[in-house]
Amino acid sequence: MKHCNPVIYKGGIQGDAEAARKTPPLAQLPGASVRLGPFLRLFTGQTAALGGLPGVLPALSSLPPRSLVVDPVPMAFAALSHLRSALGRQQLWRHGCLSAPWAPLSLARFCSGGRGSDRRGRAEPRAPSLKGNYWQLCERAAREPGPFWGALARETLQWETPHHTDCEWDFAQGRIRWFLGGRLNVAVNCLDRHVQHIPDKVALIWEKDEPGTEEKITYRELLDMTCRLANTLKRNGIKKGDRVAIYMSVSPMAVTAMLACARIGAVHTVVFAGFSAESLAGRINDAKCKAVITCNQGIRGGRILELKNTVDEAVKNCPSVKCVFVAQRTDSKIHTCSHDILLEEEMAKEALVCPSEIMDSEDMLFMLYTSGSTGKPKGIVHTQAGYLLYTAITHKHVFDLKQDDIFGCVADIGWITGHSYVVYGPLCNGSTTVLFESTPVYPDPGRYWETVERLKINQFYCAPTALRLLLKYGDEYVKKYDRSSLTTLGSVGEPINHEAWHWYYSVVGDKRCTLVDTWWQTETGGICIAPRPSEEGAEIIPAIAMRPFYGIIPVLMGENGKVLEGNDISGALCIAQPWPGIARTIYEDHPRFVEAYFNAYPGYYFTGDAAYRTKEGYYQLTGRMDDVLNISGHRLGTAEIEDAMDEHPAVPETAVISYPHDIKGEVALAFIVLKDDMADKDIIIKEVKAIVATKIAKYAVPEHVLVVKRLPKTRSGKIMRRLLRRIVTDNISDMGDITTLDDPSVIEEILEIYEKYKLKHPTL
Repeated sequence: MKHCNPVIYKGGIQGDAEAARKTPPLAQLPGASVRLGPFLRLFTGQTAALGGLPGVLPALSSLPPRSLVVDPVPMAFAALSHLRSALGRQQLWRHGCLSAPWAPLSLARFCSGGRGSDRRGRAEPRAPSLKGNYWQLCERAAREPGPFWGALARETLQWETPHHTDCEWDFAQGRIRWFLGGRLNVAVNCLDRHVQHIPDKVALIWEKDEPGTEEKITYRELLDMTCRLANTLKRNGIKKGDRVAIYMSVSPMAVTAMLACARIGAVHTVVFAGFSAESLAGRINDAKCKAVITCNQGIRGGRILELKNTVDEAVKNCPSVKCVFVAQRTDSKIHTCSHDILLEEEMAKEALVCPSEIMDSEDMLFMLYTSGSTGKPKGIVHTQAGYLLYTAITHKHVFDLKQDDIFGCVADIGWITGHSYVVYGPLCNGSTTVLFESTPVYPDPGRYWETVERLKINQFYCAPTALRLLLKYGDEYVKKYDRSSLTTLGSVGEPINHEAWHWYYSVVGDKRCTLVDTWWQTETGGICIAPRPSEEGAEIIPAIAMRPFYGIIPVLMGENGKVLEGNDISGALCIAQPWPGIARTIYEDHPRFVEAYFNAYPGYYFTGDAAYRTKEGYYQLTGRMDDVLNISGHRLGTAEIEDAMDEHPAVPETAVISYPHDIKGEVALAFIVLKDDMADKDIIIKEVKAIVATKIAKYAVPEHVLVVKRLPKTRSGKIMRRLLRRIVTDNISDMGDITTLDDPSVIEEILEIYEKYKLKHPTL
């Protein structure tokens, strides 16, 4: 078990040599080749020109101190870690490394270990953690992750009992623990402490399905609602550790339900209000939920969703459920069953005060189900303090949050984006957050931008799939609304293609807003790679996630399981050390957790994604590892081909999969959606293939291109490429888990098109 608490000795920090082994090589760090010049070349294979190591170190010492103070700090310590690994600490001292003019930057301490712990694992008090530029903070978070995050935890969160140990972790066992000994309550951190200072500040703006009917809820009002609902849960037998399913559309009551669970120590599992009764029942049974919180109906895009009926059907097969709390979203009469409790009626009887349950840092906060390609959905577990801290810090620094900003994330709370950047991150920061109940095209494709104008939203965060949908309708629906309040645009959920990025930046943001393409996962808890934070004035490259967040150490792995060094290279994206927001387990299936995330590349967290490290050292996500093609020995992410094809003005969406080939091993097969007014399909297909040949290479050109009306997507908008693979491999009898599929009829629709295509192309 590794501890992340340093112990100071005469020679520096005694610690774990494995930390140095996992530190990215110099050339892997973002921006290294641009900013370091000769210094980079010094550590990437040309040391012999200076007479080996004895020539290298004096050369480093001769550099002016300022040249290593700002950006290159992490490059320097990364280089030293490799030198230390190769030569040992004594030789570094012998060759004068620690007498260099940049020794005061803690590199001397890093050379003697970088990380360690005493036998008691006591946390060292530290100064506020986020003082310094981007590179200095990256260096500190990588070198001393425990003290870095421990200091942030002390200054960001309100604790009942301070923690005594920053971190313990063992990736081999999939065991990660943060802020041991610390005790707090998440609801108190999101509500009570703000009510003491800003009780009348708006916490939630509920953007209902019908535009212009928004409601605003202050922090005081949200605390009152939370306490009433928490007392209602307690009165009906819900206690600390019990699991509660929440099946509701986006609304203040849904957020209140989450916070009420957190207040009394119950574990919530929010299920997207669109899943079938069977899918809902599966999640309820897996979590052994004692209660369900729902509403009579939901409204989305002008359509009524019969949520209560779905719950009634689901709980028939859920023996663990003792009661169902039903809120009134519409005027429709609620037909109650024996286990139903009318939520507003019961809440009205309860007190406005509910004592908070003090929780250990590592107690469960919630579980959220994410589907795998086979088997039952995985109940990803997040815990109290680490998750809350990480969402708050990333929310503040990725989006450059100001005190009075209106934060508009349009994700559903049934997904991790809604948990982290609609609810917990913004509320922990005392922000005003928007709850978006509707769809991007209701009542027309200008809905997002009309909402931005009316609510004066400052940061806007949505999925690329929504952007690709909206750009089909042209610029008119955007430009008719005032978007001058916007300062930051964000994308989330999948890699954003260049066409959507440029439209978002140029048309929506008028070329003046920062655009952050964020990469993270349900399992990571919060954003891990994004263009911001960064050095002041740093470049942002279109359609690239770019820079790791503080404490995130990306590593690319090759097919042989070895770390890939240098830039301009692709591999499996792993992360070398833990961060507070990382998931702790799969509910009641820890072996599956270890197998899925830690066994593929021992000693690393495996994301399941492929990435490309650019010549400048930035990170570009290229798709899931099962979306990587090997064409005649050339490894290529499907996202790269899709990005090229999407540049054609007639092609708003594409999905590329691999198809077996007798000679090449694999070839690309593409499904494309055309704009409505584009009729000459053959010409468009030829032009699309030409773009791929020009942008990437001839070998990357899809062997087959099928035109379809739509693509199979999850309810959160992600394309389900595995279903397309099942169709083209005649394996439709085993589609795996399709509970997240938005409209199952799309399978038959595409299958029919594919069968007709095969008749014309017998070699397929």
